Amino acid sequence: MPTTSPSERTQASDTPTGVGVDVGGTGIKVGRVDLGTGELIGDRLTHPTPQPATPDAVAGVIRSMVEEVGWDGPVGVALPSVIHDGIARIAHNIDRSWVGCDVVALFAEHLPGRPVVMLNDADAAGITEVHYGAGEGVDGLVILLTFGTGIGSALLLNGHLIPNTEFGHLLVQDIDGRGVDEAEHLASAAVRHRDGLTYEQWAPHVSNVLRSLEDLLWPRAFVIGGAISEAAEEWFPLLENRTPVRVAVRRGDAGIIGAALYAAASTGLLDLDATVSPSDR
Repeated sequence: MPTTSPSERTQASDTPTGVGVDVGGTGIKVGRVDLGTGELIGDRLTHPTPQPATPDAVAGVIRSMVEEVGWDGPVGVALPSVIHDGIARIAHNIDRSWVGCDVVALFAEHLPGRPVVMLNDADAAGITEVHYGAGEGVDGLVILLTFGTGIGSALLLNGHLIPNTEFGHLLVQDIDGRGVDEAEHLASAAVRHRDGLTYEQWAPHVSNVLRSLEDLLWPRAFVIGGAISEAAEEWFPLLENRTPVRVAVRRGDAGIIGAALYAAASTGLLDLDATVSPSDR
């Protein structure tokens, strides 16, 4: 049975709750999450990402937002970075000063007394979709891909996160015969916008990326997110890969929800039957 302290329960019920933070290039979102249903409790808070988005500036905004929520339990933070051994290794859509930052020490300073668990933002979305969304109930391997400025990815086996994949950087043979390039340089939503491609022109490039992943991993399902997934009915039928493709359902809240769930599981407040791996801190 899940175990929670009073601060992790709603006033109205014994449903375990958590708080997640989603850090993006333009905005930071914070919300309280019902971990039984994956739904937000009340309205989420939003704040513009400070510019420049340095570690101290971002952490300071998060501190203020968490205090506004009135939360003193574990906090999950989804970052556009890869975290290894407590160190941020890359920085997408945030300041380059994050690279090499000791994020454990950073949040210990800004959120003292609260366990803070960090993970990649696409990983947070993947956790959300396999527990509460399009990947729920799928046995075996699920790959989430977010198509936007680049291609974000999450890899989950029977609900268990294998963190920090970067399939957007997979080298793929271009269908136009221009050689080999990174997947996100060939098939991201930004490429479609940049080149003025119709869905009919762009979908073969997406299919090519999906087939390349299929040849390596043979997943049971792809879950596709990003703003362009809102037009799924216009381009999903054009895809020609083998694996079923599902549209992500939690979308803008997925980072908040997945971060909250990951923090609760990683700190022992919620038992997910070992379907969520320990935090890679």
